[in-house]
This record gives sequence, structure tokens and C-alpha cells, in this order.
Amino acid sequence: MRSSPLGLTVLSLLHMQPLHPYGIQRLIKQWGKDQVVNVSQRASLYRTIDRLFDAGLIAVRETSRDQQYPERTVYEVTDAGRTTTRAWLREMLVATRSEYPEFPAALSFTMMLLPQEVEADLTARAAQVRAQLAELEASAEQSRQLALPRITVLEDEYRRAVLTAELDWLDAVTTDLRSGALTWDFDTLAALARASS
Repeated sequence: MRSSPLGLTVLSLLHMQPLHPYGIQRLIKQWGKDQVVNVSQRASLYRTIDRLFDAGLIAVRETSRDQQYPERTVYEVTDAGRTTTRAWLREMLVATRSEYPEFPAALSFTMMLLPQEVEADLTARAAQVRAQLAELEASAEQSRQLALPRITVLEDEYRRAVLTAELDWLDAVTTDLRSGALTWDFDTLAALARASS
């Protein structure tokens, strides 16, 4: 089975204690891991659990039925799952992978817009990044008050560093767009593209 952020998350949580899928989803949200792992679709969590089970990385610990709830299957990590978790963690920490997020793709075609449109859009994005940074700072303050060990919030530190760098870049580009230091003419760019093809 190929590694995935959600698969790693499920395996890691099952290292702590046996859980049913709802408990896994609840812990992901309680611990803020939904900021770094996409669990917006419950079906993707269930598919991941099925794949981990089929691969022998997790096993059914028990199945319980309560009159108020549907049948709940509690899973636990297997020895193979423990070994795989460590391998996936080490691989993900070391290996850089080409990821294809939307923002760089959109940036690669900004010449389709007018400079003032790009400036407005990047200014709006910068406001969102500032809001995300404020949320992360509030979360960091809460972690400090709870005296949480630093190891539990490394992903927030990383996200804060990445967002801070993005904000610096956005501010520099919007400044250049406002001053006219960064500008373009679509017709000229289209002519260059035709000439090079």
C-alpha cells in the first residue's frame, strides 16, 4: 500500500488506542490534524480504513452494537502497521515530492488577467493568509497555556513559517504590481508564444 497523509494519520492515532472510525475522525478534528490532512469527506476516511485493513496494517479489535447507534467496528494497529507507520513517517520526512497545488498553477497563467486584477486577487489572498496566521498564533498561545510539548505542534510551526514566507512574497508582488514595476501585455506574450511554437 502506498503511503498517504490520511493513512499515516489513521495508523498513528491507532498507535495511541483502538478506535472506531467516528472516534478517529473526532480525534483528527480535536487535535487540529484536519488542518494538515483532508478529512472533509467521511467516505475518504472509510476508504482509507478499508485499504489499511485489506493490507493487514490494521485489524478489527471488536464490533459493538448500541441501540442508539449503528454497529461500530473498533480497529487496532497490527505489528505490520507499526512497522509501516515508521517507514512512512521516515519517508515523508525525508523525501521531497512534487505536489501540484492550485495556487502555483494559477500563478503560471496570471498573464491571462490584467495587472490590476492580479493585484486585487493577490491582495485578497494576502488578507486570507494574514487571517490564517492569526488563527495559528491563537492556537500557539493556547498550546503554550496548556504547556503542550513542542513536538505536538511542529506542523503548526511549519505552516506558520510557510504562510509567513507566502505573505512576504505576496506583499512584494502586490507592491510591484501597484507601482508598475511588474506589468505585462497579453497580446505581446501571445505573440511570443506563437513565435516560439
